[in-house]
Amino acid sequence: MKILFTGGGTGGHIMPIIAIGRELKKLDPQNNLELHYIGPKEGTEILITEKFKIHNIVSGKIRRYFSLLNIVDIFFNIPLGFLQSFFLLLFIRPKLVFSKGGSGSLVVCFAAKVLRIPIFLHESDSIPGMSNQKISKWAKKIFISFPNTEYFEKSKTTLVGNPIRKDLLQINKEEANRILNLTRERPVILFWGGSQGAEAINELVLSNLNIFLSQYEIIHISGEKNYRNVKAESRALLNKEEKIYYHLYKSMNELELKSALIICNFVVSRAGSGSIFEISAFGIPVIIIPLPSSAQNHQSKNAYEYAKTGAGIVIEQENLTPNLFMSKINNIISDSKTFKKMQESALNFSKPEAGETIAKEIIAYLK
Repeated sequence: MKILFTGGGTGGHIMPIIAIGRELKKLDPQNNLELHYIGPKEGTEILITEKFKIHNIVSGKIRRYFSLLNIVDIFFNIPLGFLQSFFLLLFIRPKLVFSKGGSGSLVVCFAAKVLRIPIFLHESDSIPGMSNQKISKWAKKIFISFPNTEYFEKSKTTLVGNPIRKDLLQINKEEANRILNLTRERPVILFWGGSQGAEAINELVLSNLNIFLSQYEIIHISGEKNYRNVKAESRALLNKEEKIYYHLYKSMNELELKSALIICNFVVSRAGSGSIFEISAFGIPVIIIPLPSSAQNHQSKNAYEYAKTGAGIVIEQENLTPNLFMSKINNIISDSKTFKKMQESALNFSKPEAGETIAKEIIAYLK
């Protein structure tokens, strides 16, 4: 049986697909399933290692602001992407199309609708993007991550959370410490800007580096595009005696990320759904800094939905000052009751079985 996945090509789309794919393989010990992916090329290299068959298409999107690129996408890229998707679906003949949303998924799902192939949809955020709003009209089932997700028909939706790779949870602190080479002499804070990095978080760390390091050990994921500048600037700023407490990464592989999450005491993160659900699965208190420019302000809505649980605190980027930041972290870490309550709230919110739940729904539907 062939199952076809599609999505926008960012880490927020691809990582849940990997999580679901792994669970499908566990439910298919006889290797009867064949997993395919159609979408833009960006960010899909990791799917090859997960034994997905990759089919790249041209991707276009309709921007909500004036841009000459809209003309190119509307009259060339989107029609071409639809034709590519249509003929690929005819050739692959999947039993089901599973969409993670994003601009790359819309043409694939429209082609599936034309060919009468069933569509399942997953929405990571508390407010769906334009593509998922359109696709939801054609979908048989819609899986949501947040209880108060807007727009969708209630009769179609199932609350499952955002699928995370359950393998992330399989590590102990001793092994994690060996991998990351931490001193563990101070509480550990993970600064995590997401797959694209976050300049505001990087600036916060660099402008207060030695102040932070006087109290904490820092793991800093700067993002690929910012890494070189952050590395050069941090080298110039670091005091000799504090160097051993600063650990800079451009990105983290799966082993490094789960090591960081099992060992850190606190996380500072953007409000991507994938990050929130991975952090919550480890029961880690978090300060969330929503990305102001996120589509439909979805990061801010994610952040405040999560903060309602008591597991995290939101600081808007425009209010991000060193004094406010340090006072929030110091108050939480020094107050054992607050810290423990945030840990418990995070674990109560987390849904590490989301990938397995979706995989079982897919198998049940196909049968």
